[in-house]
Amino acid sequence: MAKREGPVAVMDSGVGGLSVLAEIRQRLPNETLHYLADCGHVPYGEKSPDYIRERCRHIAAFFYQQGAKAMVLACNTATVAAVADLRAHYPDWLIVGMEPAVKPAAAATRSGIVGVLATTGTLQSAKFAALLDRFASNVRVVTQPCPGLVELIETGDLTSPVLRTLLGSYVEPLLAAGCDTLILGCTHYPFLKPLLAETVPPHVAVIDTGAAVARQLERLLAGADLLARGPARSTRFWTSAEPRALMDILPVLWHPSQDVERFTS
Repeated sequence: MAKREGPVAVMDSGVGGLSVLAEIRQRLPNETLHYLADCGHVPYGEKSPDYIRERCRHIAAFFYQQGAKAMVLACNTATVAAVADLRAHYPDWLIVGMEPAVKPAAAATRSGIVGVLATTGTLQSAKFAALLDRFASNVRVVTQPCPGLVELIETGDLTSPVLRTLLGSYVEPLLAAGCDTLILGCTHYPFLKPLLAETVPPHVAVIDTGAAVARQLERLLAGADLLARGPARSTRFWTSAEPRALMDILPVLWHPSQDVERFTS
């Protein structure tokens, strides 16, 4: 009983994982959720796999000691760098990762050309290459690294002229290549969906994986008889940067009036 009522831990390099957290909260309202934004080390996308693995080990140890019954790496870059390492360290723990939605995008495209917006770290990973080999052999995939987007979203900027120009510079070559399906390969990018709706033609599908991750988490918890029961539960936040910065952005990306604690590791 005690383990069933333990929290579900969710981590990201910053605030992007809030897009996944929202999907989890909607699907699993009875769960206690703990979210850690590693804002003191954002962005992960331009850092080495060894650096990211070390950060994820620190955060995983923190959550594990709290008695979390599952952990979600709500970050594509962290997943490709660290999910296998964490599963080896914690074989008795449910650990859910992210991956770009290559399979559904390959199934959805009509032109046969799929675009991927992602961080440099995700696009250069062996895991992403394996996804392409497995699910995209019959389509053309055009990749676009997007340096700078994460940093702007971390400030709560979802609409400024600077952001619009930068996003447009990344989307334009994908549209010019004939892409009719765009994969959002970073958990920060779903916050740009309203802006993308203004930027891309109506026939272009935009796909992310937050809802699929929430469904997978539910399946794993149910299979292990770990789904919480009872009333809706709370969400608790930590950050490795100054808490005030995250508190200021949560009303934009989550809910108002939310306390944030400092993660010092």
